[in-house]
Amino acid sequence: MNRRRFLGSTIGGGLGAWLLARRSAAAERIPAASIQNIGLQLYTVRNEMEKDFDGTLQKVAAIGYKEVEFGGYYKRSPAQVKAVLDANGLSAPSSHTLLSALRQNLDQTIESAVAMNHKYLVCAFLLPTERGSVDNYKKLGDVFNQVGSKCKAAGIQFAYHNHDFEFVPQDGKLPYDVLLAATDSELVKLELDLYWITKGGQQPLDYFTRYPGRFPMLHVKDMDNTSKKFFTEVGRGVIDFRPIFTKAAQAGVKHYFVEQDSCPGSPFDSIKTSYDYLRKLSF
Repeated sequence: MNRRRFLGSTIGGGLGAWLLARRSAAAERIPAASIQNIGLQLYTVRNEMEKDFDGTLQKVAAIGYKEVEFGGYYKRSPAQVKAVLDANGLSAPSSHTLLSALRQNLDQTIESAVAMNHKYLVCAFLLPTERGSVDNYKKLGDVFNQVGSKCKAAGIQFAYHNHDFEFVPQDGKLPYDVLLAATDSELVKLELDLYWITKGGQQPLDYFTRYPGRFPMLHVKDMDNTSKKFFTEVGRGVIDFRPIFTKAAQAGVKHYFVEQDSCPGSPFDSIKTSYDYLRKLSF
């Protein structure tokens, strides 16, 4: 080997090793992601909201929550609600409603959501009489597309929130899959409840892969390690949130709402436990 080739080989090899070391060091310096604005679905503190609306939101904010998701305004006007939110440094990007309101009072429901500056209006639940067969879920898809179109015209996004019944097979199909296939991906987004999909025997990551970008919101809810598979504080159950959150960009996640349908004691204690866990979690 002549001098020129030797030097070229040596310098090239050395440069390659140096670049590799630089890349490895840079990768090690990349900070882990975390949830910047932890939210709360206010259904968790529904009884407290009924008794003391202002005081409950004040306590939620004092724990550290930055966002809330409504499921009703407790007979208060948008102006009254917004005043309490502003006083406590809270925002409300989303609100839940029922299918009956979407069918019977859609314009008024959208009007209220716009007045509240919500970004999302979410169908929270289907009553047993509203579910039915696979064909009925296809028809619901048409309804959701129509609702989504009206919401889009008003400047907000329509979404659907799951439970576990959507993952019970019917004629070899999952109703959740039928809804996803029957709805326009731009008009109908999904708020994925991590507890209910897990209880339904499905994996969130599978859906993130199959339907990227359709899940702007998550309900962060944990499942206890008992035969009942009941609700528990986030971080105290069996759901591994880290790999789910790692794929947040693929899923399109923008908002994380803690929810605990039933608490063993004070819901404020439960939501603080969940908040503290998520505040420290990196992924």
